[in-house]
Amino acid sequence: MFNHIPVLLDETIKGLNVDKDKIYVDATIGGGGHSEKILEILEGGKGYLIGIDQDIDAIEEVKKRLKRYIDNRKLFLTKSNFENIDKVLDEHGVEKIDGVLLDLGVSSFHFDEGDRGFSYNKDAELDMRMDRDERLTCKILVNTFEEDDIYNIIRKYGEEDFAKNIAKHIVEYRKTKQIETTMELSNIISSSIPAKLRFKDKKGKNPAKKTFQALRIYINRELEVLDTALDKIIDRLNDGGRLAVITFHSLEDRLVKERFRTFENPCTCPKGYPCVCGKVSKGKIVNKKAITANDKELETNRRSRSAKLRVFERRII
Repeated sequence: MFNHIPVLLDETIKGLNVDKDKIYVDATIGGGGHSEKILEILEGGKGYLIGIDQDIDAIEEVKKRLKRYIDNRKLFLTKSNFENIDKVLDEHGVEKIDGVLLDLGVSSFHFDEGDRGFSYNKDAELDMRMDRDERLTCKILVNTFEEDDIYNIIRKYGEEDFAKNIAKHIVEYRKTKQIETTMELSNIISSSIPAKLRFKDKKGKNPAKKTFQALRIYINRELEVLDTALDKIIDRLNDGGRLAVITFHSLEDRLVKERFRTFENPCTCPKGYPCVCGKVSKGKIVNKKAITANDKELETNRRSRSAKLRVFERRII
């Protein structure tokens, strides 16, 4: 059993406004920390939780951790990507739900286990797939993609200033030897960055962080999946139902922030003119400013440093 500390736990439960008689979805169940808290509330009522994760290892761990809720038919697990949430709900015979949680990014499980190739601090074969049934691995990417493609991925998804040089060094290195491990890749990245910046900066960030993030996002189609899923989720929420999204980097947070604004005010008509586009608001943003971890959580859980929580409430007019 791996050690899992859910970020922004109390704030998320409050944001979802969990009711013991309603139906919820943890669409990125991961280690099951948030789900366990939701299930504690649901235990005394008619409600239940559907848990989704694309990683079979995570599903198996949650089966052990939350076995009693499965036995009591309070928790139902499905291996799938949350972009398929509409299909998952159909399979469970559920038309509408009352709350959805998306805890994005890589779980503690992936980082702590090490052998999945997500961490630049632990040597392992380059993989980075959240779903091992998918074909594309990080090893394939860094050893076969064109230099320009690697550059564009690192620049777009990692917002890395030295993306051009990193891509160049990756291609140069693989001419003599295939890149196989996380440490190999991390060392290549380090050698591509000016010497004074090769060590952790004042915030403790590893120079490989942005590149590893970029490769992981691309391999798992994270932004594409998120963009697709948001529309599906909003349309399956009951009146008053809520969507809580926890993001861990600016690209995700920006996407969620913009989509929530569009959900709240979809009108495309010029300001000052009567609305004729016919687009109707889907609800309201619960917290105008992203919720972040308090000092106490920051002290005990370093992974909460970059976490941001945004909540949207569905309103059917």
